[in-house]
Amino acid sequence: MVYFLVAAVLGILLRSFSIFSFDFNYRFVVHGHSHIALLGWVYLALTTLFHFCFVERKKSTTNYKRIFWCTQATLIGMLLTFPFQGYALFSIIFSTLFLIVSYVYVYHFWKNIDQKHKHSKGLKCAKAALIYMVISSLGPWALGGIMTTLGAQSIWYRLAIYFYLHFQYNAWIMLALVGLFLYVWEQLGFEIPKKSFARFFTSLNLGIIFTFFLSTLWAKPSFGFYALAGFGAVAQIFAFVCLWNMIKNWFSKLALSEFQKLLLKSVVVLGLIKIILQLLTVLPYFAHMAATYLDFTIGYLHLTFLGVISIGLFFFMDYFDLFRITKTSYLWYFLGFLLTETLIFYKGFAAWQQWGIFSGHVKLLAVVSILIPLGIVLMLIKNRNKT
Repeated sequence: MVYFLVAAVLGILLRSFSIFSFDFNYRFVVHGHSHIALLGWVYLALTTLFHFCFVERKKSTTNYKRIFWCTQATLIGMLLTFPFQGYALFSIIFSTLFLIVSYVYVYHFWKNIDQKHKHSKGLKCAKAALIYMVISSLGPWALGGIMTTLGAQSIWYRLAIYFYLHFQYNAWIMLALVGLFLYVWEQLGFEIPKKSFARFFTSLNLGIIFTFFLSTLWAKPSFGFYALAGFGAVAQIFAFVCLWNMIKNWFSKLALSEFQKLLLKSVVVLGLIKIILQLLTVLPYFAHMAATYLDFTIGYLHLTFLGVISIGLFFFMDYFDLFRITKTSYLWYFLGFLLTETLIFYKGFAAWQQWGIFSGHVKLLAVVSILIPLGIVLMLIKNRNKT
């Protein structure tokens, strides 16, 4: 959560850049912001939850602590290098070391799975999520070769980055959240039918693989790529229809507090919006629009990260009593998220429709962005005595 706070503060600095004329390299701070948000907050939260749910801790504690602290060293290294030098020698060294430590974590997880979960549907999703995490790392590994042979202006450079982001956001992280949800479901004694799960799991994986082609549409490829992307988007929708059919009769019987239900409903609604936006970008007109107006892309990424992923993590952290999420702190966070998303998408629509942007938009966006770290700070204060 401290890493999340750091990422949020860096985000405010970025939104204040043009207001106060700060003397820092904007792109370098963007790199620091994105790496700490994705790896310091989301990766750490998910791997901690995986360890809590699926690992035989008595056998693995010592090695896990070593992996944990090695991960911290690489994250601190990235935090102290990316904002000041961007992609350069030391930041590349620390990000490379992070990838290596993440592989060690995957190996450790696989070796120390508690056997009582060996038939768990949630575990199957967790394993697939970790495989996608490893696959996503092919993107960063490819960047070095692409830069030395084709250069940073090559479309392959952008495709390597989009490959990494797609298999992070839409594969490793989303499948991990689904796996944790199914774990909760199984622990409460609800049965997940094998055939229904197999249909869901197959459709979701097809959706993950083929929706990668959505990340190629900015290059205006042939019709076949649009068809593959469309198939992936439809497969993804079908997968979540299957998931809903598996759980709808028992959903109301989940032993959740009213606030936890609110968190879960928020994730579901925002997840549906995310899927609809993905489906729209299959159409050439909307694909071109998303590539042309950067605010739509930024809004979508923040919808996914600050909305679906982070609120999903809040739910699991609170449900497992690992970190208390109070209603007051969450409402400040959610208000900041809602207002910033509104302003970001408004700017995108204004550019698209050639509206005039109201004066003070940039300042207002910077001001309401403060609500997000405020919510996180309140969460941290509430948990200051929690061990």
